[in-house]
Amino acid sequence: MKRIKILAFAALLGMVAGCNKYLDIVPDNIATIDYAFAMRSTAERYLFTCYNYMPATGDFNTNVAFMGADEVWFMYPSKDIDATNWNMARGGQNKVNPISNYWSGAATGKPLYQGIRDCNVFLEKISLVKDIDDDERARWIAEVKFLKAYYHFFLLRMYGPIPLVRKNIDVMNELEEMKRPREHFDTCVNYISRLLDTAAVDLPMRIQNEVAELGRVTRPIALALKAKLLVLAASPLFNGNPDYADFGKGVKLFPNTNDPDKWVKAAAACKAAIDACHEVGMRLYRFRPVINTLVMNSQIRTQMDVRMAVTDKWNSEIIWANTQSRVNQLQRFSMPKLYNWTSVSGNPKGMYAATEKMAELFYTKNGVPIDEDNQFNYAERYSVRKAAPEDSALVKKGTESAYLHFDREQRFYANLGFDRGIWFGNGSSDDNNTNINTAMYIQARKSQMAAQAGHTNYSITGYWPKKLIHYLSVVEKSGNFTMQQYPYPEMRLADLYLLYAEAENEANGPTNQAFEYIDSVRSRAGLKGVKESWDTYSNKGPKYASKEGLRKIIQQERMIELAFEGHRFWDLRRWKIAHIEMNKPITGWDIDQEQPEAYYRLKVLFMQTFTMREYLWPIQEREILNNRNLVQNPGW
Repeated sequence: MKRIKILAFAALLGMVAGCNKYLDIVPDNIATIDYAFAMRSTAERYLFTCYNYMPATGDFNTNVAFMGADEVWFMYPSKDIDATNWNMARGGQNKVNPISNYWSGAATGKPLYQGIRDCNVFLEKISLVKDIDDDERARWIAEVKFLKAYYHFFLLRMYGPIPLVRKNIDVMNELEEMKRPREHFDTCVNYISRLLDTAAVDLPMRIQNEVAELGRVTRPIALALKAKLLVLAASPLFNGNPDYADFGKGVKLFPNTNDPDKWVKAAAACKAAIDACHEVGMRLYRFRPVINTLVMNSQIRTQMDVRMAVTDKWNSEIIWANTQSRVNQLQRFSMPKLYNWTSVSGNPKGMYAATEKMAELFYTKNGVPIDEDNQFNYAERYSVRKAAPEDSALVKKGTESAYLHFDREQRFYANLGFDRGIWFGNGSSDDNNTNINTAMYIQARKSQMAAQAGHTNYSITGYWPKKLIHYLSVVEKSGNFTMQQYPYPEMRLADLYLLYAEAENEANGPTNQAFEYIDSVRSRAGLKGVKESWDTYSNKGPKYASKEGLRKIIQQERMIELAFEGHRFWDLRRWKIAHIEMNKPITGWDIDQEQPEAYYRLKVLFMQTFTMREYLWPIQEREILNNRNLVQNPGW
């Protein structure tokens, strides 16, 4: 780890780019930390500097969880994207220049240890500010404690055991004192948990001044992060993982045995966070358009419940939205070509391509997996079928599409755009967009509007992640694209509900509480409860009756509900199934074909591989050489 710097000038200039208004806080030639805390206004700028280390999670070029797994794919090589994080999915992680390096800040990663040091400076100096009342000072301290905890959590999830920076070391200390070792995983979890507990006490339950302060931390946010932390700690990757039993340098860094009580604590933390969210009126989102402006059938309305839970900023389900990272380019790269425009500046790229394995992940309309449904013709899922009038809100009436695109749950249609699939939105403000004769739909076969027309700007799989695009983001016939931006939702209530169902099942088996929260999420998606769905439609019987069976159901429910939001990447790792899921081929439709029978043939795009060492990030080799007290992660 780099030598810790707390010289006043370095601490001020160590702020992230793009925050110049917060840097101009001292007179010329007087760069002192004490001056930054001489009055409330300059201290507030330092507070915002601590926020500015937040990872840009709404940008697919910088959030490794968007492109680093198996949810999306691109043509290779691609000149329009920063392929750094995609190289993670292609097996390109390394220890010389690690991808998404948040330890020291490189290769799309921010320097989170620098952020932690700035948080420590704030906590050490905030007492110097005189023109601030005690309540506001306490709130600011709580916010920075939360950020310090979050940055430690972010590193812990990537690297496993990490050095904890409880306080900054004086620059005059011996160099060896600055070379901190990694600490036991459980020690890290306990420290972060305590930070969140102390922060929660002085955080507001809700933001009162929404115009100026939305995005700042509240008590429900702190409790939700603690729930995520404890679920992570209880999960198989870190809870008695035998692969890490002997890992350490003189002192073991991972727990030797599985501790079931960690799931009990995680369930309690999830329930406490849910209760806090409910207390301030949070609930699963339901789309409520302005009266008489949108007329839609029940299927489209359910799809909007799902899509807008992500894209409707500050809705009732959003626990925490990252105002440091707004979703704009992600929409542009996800939007298919709906008109026959010529190339213009700012037009949609349409190249953020959902993989075929994600299309198969979603349930049937009966709420069970496609290979379990006793009414779904799984063996013929790649055959061609013509859309009937009753399909007209989902697939263009009278056109042919794959059988896989029929009789699916509404989250399938909310999440995915596909050839001949109806595209609701694009600024529509009346019912014409759902009229069977005028509805917009995707035409993706060879020589058609959304097909490949050059080296780039097309979906290599034949699927687009519709869910990420606000329905009022508009592409004009000229090709100009006007986006409705929204802050990236770091946490939403459905995520928390499913974490609680998972923790409750792992702690106590299939309980009523576990079913209550998973069924709430399913109900919003227009599905019956788990028991009724499996009893009625599954050819594998009541899988939900055992802890192991319900675990599989909950995992699939999370992968469906949170698809394309950056959760699958981390869930596959903490469940320790990434080496199973990410050693399967990446496939898509044969997009170079004109006729539907030829188009709807699977084509292998890449043989993905995932080795056991990739569960944890490598620490950059240079850091290991500079700090001999560090030990490299297994396999690196």
